[in-house]
Amino acid sequence: MDQKYSTYLEEILSGINNWKNSFGEWEQDPTLSVSENEIRKVFSEFVQRLEGNYPFHHPSYAGQMLKPPHAVAWMAYSLAMTINPNNHALDGGPPTSEMEKEVMQLLSDYVGYGSEFLGHLTASGTIANLEALWVARNCHPGKKIAYSANAHYTHERMCGVIGVEGCKIPVDPEGSFQLDQVDPKGIGTVVVTLGTTGLGDIEPLSEIMPWAKINGIRIHIDAAYGGFFKTIAGSDLLNSKNWDLMPEADSIVIDPHKHGLQPYGCGAVIFKDPGVGKYYQHDSPYTYFTSEELHLGEISLECSRAGAAAAAFWTTLQLFPLKAEKGFGPVMKKCRAAALKAYDLLSNSKKLDAYKEPDLDIIAYFPLPEEKKLTEVSRLSKAVFEKGMKDKTFYLSLYKIPAEDFIRRHPAYESDEELVTVLRSVLMKPEQADYVNELFTLIEAAVE
Repeated sequence: MDQKYSTYLEEILSGINNWKNSFGEWEQDPTLSVSENEIRKVFSEFVQRLEGNYPFHHPSYAGQMLKPPHAVAWMAYSLAMTINPNNHALDGGPPTSEMEKEVMQLLSDYVGYGSEFLGHLTASGTIANLEALWVARNCHPGKKIAYSANAHYTHERMCGVIGVEGCKIPVDPEGSFQLDQVDPKGIGTVVVTLGTTGLGDIEPLSEIMPWAKINGIRIHIDAAYGGFFKTIAGSDLLNSKNWDLMPEADSIVIDPHKHGLQPYGCGAVIFKDPGVGKYYQHDSPYTYFTSEELHLGEISLECSRAGAAAAAFWTTLQLFPLKAEKGFGPVMKKCRAAALKAYDLLSNSKKLDAYKEPDLDIIAYFPLPEEKKLTEVSRLSKAVFEKGMKDKTFYLSLYKIPAEDFIRRHPAYESDEELVTVLRSVLMKPEQADYVNELFTLIEAAVE
């Protein structure tokens, strides 16, 4: 960690302590005291245990969607936690509640909703999607919620939670929804994912939107992973045709704890029509008395929520605005560039091949076997994955693909198993744009 952050942390903590002491002298109750020796002993073991993690911070880690939050985010979160505000009601955290409202306005402007919207932060993207689907159910009672076969499993799971029939829409090898196989009459909402968590695919919102409008179907965008890439949509790295349609969707989910540099958990849900707030109405005999303003707890399914999450995201957005040329834009450009550079390296490799060109910053690839059989692809992929972990040189993940999909893209292979296992890399750290050559040199060296 940059030394300057340690200095800032001490300075800001001193300021918070001065504020606490301004209310008069007080002493911590002796039942809460522990000795310095005990603290040192326990935290020594604590640090040792944390060292059992994989190096999520390092560019050699390209496995799952994991990376530490930015220092400004964890500092703001930690410092707010010394007060421990609760953003359920305004009296639980007036400053952090205001920060959350400001953050949500920034997100609303970012996706194109403007000043008329309803939204709030959540404990996770799962909860954010749950709320969006719950509102969708209430808007079209008795109708199905549809999503593609590539959508995150949370949508199928949450349909079960809210008691709605889910409907999987078939997808062709190029990612287009096979809408001709779906009866629109029974569907109330369709989920479109801008950045699937498997391969980072951008689902064709531009194809689905006209179909949905003609049939009176709501659109929910799950941009939990891909949402921050909108900052570079329209650049030479990412076309804008799907992203430009975001303002026409009925609800959108974005996860700041993925590409938003935030700690877990921090999700966000935004509704275009503030009138959906009527579905959240509830009565509490002891909470909403400190202000006539709308309390965040009156528009969320969750009750207690960490005000520290709002503090961390607010602080981050002050320093990293949602702009193409400043703040998040340059960060997202690096992540996208890393994936494109990896694809170029794979296209020219004699030991590895890309499964497909990446839409964002997630790429799937596989070792080239002597025998062109899917079982050999799977065997070699698992061997490379395990060797990197064993030698602690690189950290990847594995991804299973239906044999028929793999063969469509790579017809020279013999289909001798139903699912083929390939390697997968999530290049979500901007440092990986400069490290990707070294990373794939190490991966190539691990191929038998």
